[in-house]
This record gives sequence, structure tokens and C-alpha cells, in this order.
Amino acid sequence: MFESMYPALVDYLDRARDLVKRIPLERKSLLDNLAAYISSKEDGIVQLVFICTHNSRRSHMGQLWAQAASMYFGLQNVRTYSGGTEATAFHPNAVDSLKKAGINISGSNATNPRYIVRLGEKTEQMNVWSKKYDDPSNPTEHFCAVMTCSDADEACPFIPGSEKRVPLRYEDPKSADGTPGEKRVYDERSLQIATEMMYVMKKASEAR
Repeated sequence: MFESMYPALVDYLDRARDLVKRIPLERKSLLDNLAAYISSKEDGIVQLVFICTHNSRRSHMGQLWAQAASMYFGLQNVRTYSGGTEATAFHPNAVDSLKKAGINISGSNATNPRYIVRLGEKTEQMNVWSKKYDDPSNPTEHFCAVMTCSDADEACPFIPGSEKRVPLRYEDPKSADGTPGEKRVYDERSLQIATEMMYVMKKASEAR
């Protein structure tokens, strides 16, 4: 499936795949839970909802990198989504970091922009914006809730309709906003999430 993806994006994912070996063992044990859920759905659609507080940075990165990694490894039944405990906006720094990695993202300058995202010229477009996790555009049952921040994980001890809950916390790049190193921090977090999603999808594909 990666043949249909943008060449620059494939190059980035190749790089992330090479970095998988650097993931600590204790982190892999968490990622294995997500891979096991995906591989258990071999005969059906896999729905992953990435959740953080504001649905502005980490949850969007999780959604898009999980979709890209699943396509890279030919997992055609994976569908990814994201949401927050509240809606804000897909942060421009996160958008810019993903664009630099080879993802095509276009949208308006509204308070909460709606973006059209493509992973390749002929791939199906994804419509991405900040929303609550229970937004009607997200699945209401038969999905895995991937909790990407501690605040959302603690604030939502129960996600209605979820079959499985996987805490997969990432440091918030928001801490670097307004500093000289903000772009570097966002790029680092994006690459970390891409690398971990490559590990997950590779393991899920090998289990089939």
C-alpha cells in the first residue's frame, strides 16, 4: 500500500522504521497492547480513537501517524480518529511538523480550522479538526481508546463504547510554545509518535 503514498512521506516512515530499535523495552510493552488489539480484529474494521485533553497536538499526531503506518504495512482495515475532553484547534506547530514530514494538510484560518489531509495523491482524504472524543464523526462503539496524555487519561476513567483502553502518554510539545526551540520539540514528538506507530503496525501485520 505504501506505493500509493507520497514519496517524501515514505522516506520519513522509512526513517521512523529504522528508529524502532531505540524504543525502550518498557515502552514496547505498552505498544504491544495496542498491536494485540489490532491483530485481534483480523476479520473486521479496526477503529482507533486517539484522545488527549484539547485534541490539538498529540492526539492528532497519533491519529495521522497510525493511519500512515497502517497503510505502510498494508493494514487496509485500520481506521483512525481523534478527540479531546474539550475542543480547541489543531495547533499550527503540530500541523507544520506533520507537513514537513510529507503529509499533505490544507485548511482554512478559522478559529477551529477544518483540514483536509492526504497521505498520497490517490489515497482517501481525511477530514481533521479539533473536537470532543464523543463527536458524532467518531465511532461510538467497537473501538480502542488510545489515551495520549495523563490529563485525559485521569479525567476520563471510562470511555463509553470502547472495547479497550490503552494509556500511551506523550510529553506535550506545548511546553516549548513561544521558545526558540519550539519547532525542534514538535518535530521530535512527531517523529517519536511516528516511530512508535510503525512498531505497532509492523507487529500487528506480522501477527496475521
